Amino acid sequence: MLEVSLTGSLQDSADGLASISIDARTIRELLRKIVERYPRMQGRVDEGVAVSINGEIFRDNWGEEIPEGAEIYLLPRIRGG
Repeated sequence: MLEVSLTGSLQDSADGLASISIDARTIRELLRKIVERYPRMQGRVDEGVAVSINGEIFRDNWGEEIPEGAEIYLLPRIRGG
């Protein structure tokens, strides 16, 4: 089971929770299961999110495997100009 920390702006879409426990092997599976559990998160995922795994940011590589015991943060994607 993975513990996923949510930043303040994403917490609203997950019933105000600061972290959630999810059983997933890849980033894609993680995001799918989060949206299944918290449907309001779909809009945030569609807008763009990044996933930090042990301090490394993943923006598009959703096939990345998540190691057991990893430190995971779900972050809104910050758009640059």
